[in-house]
Amino acid sequence: MTEHAGVPRPLMLTVLIPAHNEGGSIVPTVRAIEGVLQGAQIPHEILVSLDHCTDDTEAIITALAVQVPSLRGSVNPGPGGYGFAVRHGLDVYAGDAVVVVMADASDDPRDIVTYYRKLEEGFDCAFGSRFLEGAAVRNYPWNKLVMNRIANWVVRVLFGEKYNDFTNAFKAYRREVIDGCRPLLANHFNLTIELPLKAIVRGYSWVVVPTNWYGREAGESKFLIKEMGSRYVYIILYALIEKYFSRGDYRRLGAS
Repeated sequence: MTEHAGVPRPLMLTVLIPAHNEGGSIVPTVRAIEGVLQGAQIPHEILVSLDHCTDDTEAIITALAVQVPSLRGSVNPGPGGYGFAVRHGLDVYAGDAVVVVMADASDDPRDIVTYYRKLEEGFDCAFGSRFLEGAAVRNYPWNKLVMNRIANWVVRVLFGEKYNDFTNAFKAYRREVIDGCRPLLANHFNLTIELPLKAIVRGYSWVVVPTNWYGREAGESKFLIKEMGSRYVYIILYALIEKYFSRGDYRRLGAS
């Protein structure tokens, strides 16, 4: 809850969807999210960060917004790329909290409700794991799965955390966490680990829940395995330096 004129009000949630040429999948993704959040009576907006689309994604969003009042699109004016698109969305979103959702319907909208309830309980962040009991993973390419598990194991060891799905973009944060993690440095998919690592290192509270993941059925994945290289190492090293050498200069006030 947030407080307005002394009266608590429900958290307003922004569902942030970065989208580059997702005309084939964006409509069912938006409609599924809208239906679930309406059913759960969660105040929300659905914000699509349009990332230099050369297909009809922008036109589709404009037309769909007439039918879905909670939906709006915003064009990323900066360089193209996943990280830039998400960062643009984080500059213009309206909610008290934000959840990053992929445009290809790979994330289960019902898990957004689970995240929201955890934020309502008072957690600053809600992280999903596709590799916990109760989670479901379908159609995950084996080569990407192997790289995923290796990368997450390395991060777990380096940071001494039991959480096993840092690289999953699908996470929720209160606005104060996003503001407290600035400036954001990652321009590409390495933003998926910058946000949770900074939130953890800077002392924000977090909870992990099992989440479902389904391989895309339309369009092409924008993720490249080579992204698991130097750009990820850069962010991991940055967060490690902050964790062990910053003497808590960037920690949330009041965090132990």
